Amino acid sequence: MVAELGGNLQPYVEQKLSDNRRLRTFPETVWEDDLVWHRDRTDRHIKVISSDGWQLQMDNKIPKDLVIGETHFIPKETYHRLIKGINDLVVEIIDQ
Repeated sequence: MVAELGGNLQPYVEQKLSDNRRLRTFPETVWEDDLVWHRDRTDRHIKVISSDGWQLQMDNKIPKDLVIGETHFIPKETYHRLIKGINDLVVEIIDQ
C-alpha cells in the first residue's frame, strides 16, 4: 500500500489532526526499500501509538525499538530511518 500525498508517493497514509499534529500509519505491507534514510525540515516528536517490532535508527546510532506510549525527539536535518517490524506502525507526529 502506498499513498499519494501532495503529488509524492509515500510509504504511509497520513491523517492531519491539527496544524502541527498528524497521525501516520506505515502498513505492514510496506516495502523495506521504501523506508529510506531521510531528514525532516522541522524538529519533531514522534509518539508511538501502535508498533510490533518496528525500530527507529538515528544517524550513527544503533536502532531503538519503537515501544507503544514512548515519544522520540528527532532534531531537524538529522538523518534517520525506520526499520520494518510486523503489523502496522502508527505514530503521532508533532512538529515544533
